Amino acid sequence: MDEAGIDFQVLSLASMGLDALAADVATPLVRDVNDELAEAIKANPTRLAGFAALALRDPRAAAKELERSITRLGFCGVLLDGTTGGLFLDDPSFLPVWEAAAGLRIPVYLHPAPPPEKVREVYYSGLPGEVGMLLSIAGWGWHAETGLHALRLIVSGLFERFPDLQLIIGHMGEGLPYALARSSGILSRATPHLRQPVAAYFQSAIHITTSGYFTQPPLRCALEVMGIDRMMFSVDYPFSPNTQGRAFLDGLGGVLSAEEIAKLSHGNAERVLKLRSVSVGG
Repeated sequence: MDEAGIDFQVLSLASMGLDALAADVATPLVRDVNDELAEAIKANPTRLAGFAALALRDPRAAAKELERSITRLGFCGVLLDGTTGGLFLDDPSFLPVWEAAAGLRIPVYLHPAPPPEKVREVYYSGLPGEVGMLLSIAGWGWHAETGLHALRLIVSGLFERFPDLQLIIGHMGEGLPYALARSSGILSRATPHLRQPVAAYFQSAIHITTSGYFTQPPLRCALEVMGIDRMMFSVDYPFSPNTQGRAFLDGLGGVLSAEEIAKLSHGNAERVLKLRSVSVGG
């Protein structure tokens, strides 16, 4: 952080695989993870904040851990990883977690996870070396599935049930800004139960971060489709180095005004995550 001039970062568990663990193993494990993160924040309160980790095999226990993480540990949100047990998070079994997040008035960061085994076999097998694995994650699959996941949450009616719920997705919107007009036009006609067109949720319920996307074309697209007030700077460390993210941010003087850079770099995060004022958020 010091090397890149990053003043403040929100940390989250960068380990996937909890989905493979039984609930009686994963639930106490994430409690320990959250306690460890809370200690790190306590030791560096002016530099760090945190997102809670949850074990979703037991959604009711996860909801209780989320409440503890926010009310007792002081976290500013929660990060959820992709599908659990082959189910997207619009499945009714996960409602206790969404209800807790809405009641606590904290945002949910939807993060990618490796594809379910059946998807991996059909979509990503039969390729040389590690190509299939890489294609299934950062090479494409992560972004396609998380974009799909976000659309599923919208069309399922989740934001009708919890109208104040706020969702964050990374990687410059997981391809959705580019595809939003077409997706919204098609899906909105088939979802009379929604109070507004699908695209409108990207102005009322969805925020995006720059995590790991450090070129200007996707930024420009996201700006045109969503606007600067729905965007936050994020590095995606340790998968992307802080220095790379900072270099990208420093190169935006010809694209964004000083006011817009302030919103992107820290102002929007302070508002959405209810953080104290910082200079550059990561």
